[in-house]
Amino acid sequence: MSKQPMSSKKTLNSQAKVISPESDLAQIRAKISTLPKPLVFTNGCFDILHRGHATYLEQARNIGASLVVGVNTDNSVKRQDKGSDRPINVLDDRMAVLASLECVDAVVSFDEDTPLNIIETILPDHLVKGGDWKVADIVGGDEVIANGGQVHSLDFKFERSTTSLIEKIRG
Repeated sequence: MSKQPMSSKKTLNSQAKVISPESDLAQIRAKISTLPKPLVFTNGCFDILHRGHATYLEQARNIGASLVVGVNTDNSVKRQDKGSDRPINVLDDRMAVLASLECVDAVVSFDEDTPLNIIETILPDHLVKGGDWKVADIVGGDEVIANGGQVHSLDFKFERSTTSLIEKIRG
């Protein structure tokens, strides 16, 4: 009987990147503290992931050694006046898709209108938003800067919009 060679195939488990929505801030801090530094944080709804999102997330991750993505809960999305039928994809699905991206190291949700509590909890080295945000208007920017971090507004490489995609599909 011959020995079978050991497989060098890496087993993927993207769901290990998802921090449970039931986690409290101390659990979130503990999980994120294990990630390599410098730590980058960004946030959004990420309702229907498109090329603009993917490119933006890669750009954000390239600023540091790890990327944490904050995701609005379904209720938080509904309060943003994106439409009565939004989000299209439920929170668990949006988090799972984000976690499957190689550039994303952790995904955490927030139910508030902004991710300020998470930002204050993890104090990332870099806080990032898309080019439609002025640095001075990015929530949590003052806290990150006060802790020695930097705030970035990244230019869009691909102008895409989830709302426009939904309108196109319905048209």
